[in-house]
Amino acid sequence: MEARLRQALARAEEVARELADPETARNPAKLRQLGREHARLDQIRQVHDRLDRLGQELAQAREVLQDRDPELSQLARADVERLRPEIARLEQRLAELLTPADPLDDRDAIVEIRAGTGGDEAALFAAELFRMYTRFCERRGWKVEVVSLSGGNLGGLKEAIFAARGPGVYGTLRYESGVHRVQRVPVTEGQGRIHTSAATVAVLPEAEEVDVKIEEKDLRIDVFRSQGPGGQSVNTTDSAVRITHLPTNLVVQCQDQKSQLQNKIKALEVLRSRLLDKVIAEHEAARARERRAQVGTGDRSAKIRTYNFPQNRVTDHRIHYTVHNLSEVLDGNLDDLINALRLAGEKERLSA
Repeated sequence: MEARLRQALARAEEVARELADPETARNPAKLRQLGREHARLDQIRQVHDRLDRLGQELAQAREVLQDRDPELSQLARADVERLRPEIARLEQRLAELLTPADPLDDRDAIVEIRAGTGGDEAALFAAELFRMYTRFCERRGWKVEVVSLSGGNLGGLKEAIFAARGPGVYGTLRYESGVHRVQRVPVTEGQGRIHTSAATVAVLPEAEEVDVKIEEKDLRIDVFRSQGPGGQSVNTTDSAVRITHLPTNLVVQCQDQKSQLQNKIKALEVLRSRLLDKVIAEHEAARARERRAQVGTGDRSAKIRTYNFPQNRVTDHRIHYTVHNLSEVLDGNLDDLINALRLAGEKERLSA
């Protein structure tokens, strides 16, 4: 760990110098990348500096313990008892910060939620997942930008796409990708039978232009009139945009913005993130063939979590982790689940 710490502190100084270079200010992509790296390295520096100060205080307190004055000795003993657990906590935190991290973890994220098997009940569940994740983002102080919403019956959602922006968003949400299953008695069920429905969640790191280069010749852009509820300019003009990436046949459409240009910009953001995710998925698939991943790579064909209403239970099947506070989870209280997944992910990375 000492070697990693020295490397991190040396790199922190390099990044600070690069950020102060006027040339960096003229390169927005590099500025964003260095800004994210600086935020991560600065956490390491702050924890290290505090550990250093507390270590000196502990050494002084131990010296005073030898003093013949019983009052001074008693004060020193109290300081030692106070400092030891705090130092242990900071050492654990420093070890976590020095764990090799995915460079994409600091990115913003594009979150896509789609109703799966289960008809109207699946659409209702997709709407609940959309609310769960937006509430979680609000609790974290992250900004949520809706890209596209496609409504279903009874207030459900066929599809919801939104961007979540804030520190470490993708690293926090990355393990949410997969099939989410719900077990409950649907509102449309008259005989009280429990049904199983599903929705898929895809969490993509927001891509930058330097990550994925998209050629205009590779795009087919169609415009059409927005559908569903809307305000001024929506439903009255051909402002909705559908973009097809011809080499991969990926299709993205956006209709929630007021203008055609805004919808095109948002659709390109999603397309770029999907293309980056495709590259990552191919890389992870090759890596997974060599060893079995504990948490997995976010394969959206795999059932990852069950929300069981009769038992007030949420179970994550990848790490065999269960909580019995379903209503709180659906209200955005995901911290226990996400922390358990991140811990498992860090253990996997360390064993790689």
